[in-house]
Amino acid sequence: MAICDMCGNDYARAMTITIGGEKNSGGVFDSFECAIAALAPRCGHCRCRIIGHGVESGCNIFCCAHCAREAGHDGLVDQAGHTDGGSGQWKVFDDSREGVVE
Repeated sequence: MAICDMCGNDYARAMTITIGGEKNSGGVFDSFECAIAALAPRCGHCRCRIIGHGVESGCNIFCCAHCAREAGHDGLVDQAGHTDGGSGQWKVFDDSREGVVE
C-alpha cells in the first residue's frame, strides 16, 4: 500500500506519476482527482486547472484561446475556422458500437 501525496489516503492501488521521466518530479496518488489537484497547471487568466493540452504563449499556459487573449496574448485560436479549411461543424464520434460485428 502507498500513501497519497495529496490527501494522505493509504491505498493499495495507488499510482506513481513522474513528469518527463525525472525522479521525484510527480508523486504518489490514490486517484486521478488527487493527481490533477497536485500536478495540473492553472490557466494564466481564469486559474482553472488545465486537464488537456491547453494553449501556450511563451512561458504562459492557458485553458483556451479566449483566456490567452484576455491576458494579452493575441494570435492563439481554439480551432481552425471555416475559412481555414475547417467545416465549422463538430464531428461526433459514437464509440457505443465499437467492436460490434454485423
